[in-house]
Amino acid sequence: MTTIARRGKSSLDLLHSMIYFAPEAADEFAALGLDRGLMSYLAGRSAPMGAVGAGVVSATFYNFNPAKVAAEIPRAWSIAAPSDVIAARFRAVDGALRRLLGAEVTSDLVATTAELAQAATQDLRPDGKPLYAAHADLAWPEEPHLRLWHAVSLLREFRGDAHITALQRAGLSGLQALVLHVATGEGFTAEAARRTRVWSEDEWAAGVSELRQRGLVDADGAITEQGAALREEVETETDAMSAGPWESLSGDQLDVLLGNGSQLSRALLAAGALPPGLFAKR
Repeated sequence: MTTIARRGKSSLDLLHSMIYFAPEAADEFAALGLDRGLMSYLAGRSAPMGAVGAGVVSATFYNFNPAKVAAEIPRAWSIAAPSDVIAARFRAVDGALRRLLGAEVTSDLVATTAELAQAATQDLRPDGKPLYAAHADLAWPEEPHLRLWHAVSLLREFRGDAHITALQRAGLSGLQALVLHVATGEGFTAEAARRTRVWSEDEWAAGVSELRQRGLVDADGAITEQGAALREEVETETDAMSAGPWESLSGDQLDVLLGNGSQLSRALLAAGALPPGLFAKR
């Protein structure tokens, strides 16, 4: 099931994460009075937890600069109530998926994928998974494309909470984990990671230095064999801790869900769901 867990992430993740780059989200949050950019991201993703403080957001998001989080949270909640932010986010999802998928948004493909993705979440336990638990408390939307987005969001946050546990066991701080991921060449570019997670150049350089002292990156900041082995260990442990959703589906159901997810993700990519220049590989 650990292999399936990683395939699930690869096949489905974009169906959720497209919202972080959608202009519909920026517009909806701005209409509430939230600042575009970091404040909107932090408020949009943390709103299901309620009007929590900066410490909770930093802890559950993990790789954002806590000082910059504290500049936006809890100020965001003085501008817009969490319930209004949640509603705005779902409106943004609706608009973004309708734009990106076009007529496909009301297709049997989306409806079937939504049904299977929701089924995968039904027996999950919230133990030790605070961000997942908050999103799992939300009511299920009625429309299939919104149910699909919500289900994939639950799967993503469930894995994300497990990932933080694995990173802590590996002794990696949020910044160190981000720097090491960038060094693999499989995620954000270094500039995009530093900018979106709001770390200064000096702070980033300190993170690189800490990893170099552990032998995880070399003098040029490239990942070493030891670093790659630790990354794989973290991912394998994350897979094991997030295998629950995939164990609740039959083999045939898994094949359909992951196949459909890949097809829809390709459609999103073709429609421009991700801006250029953010990722080293795509």
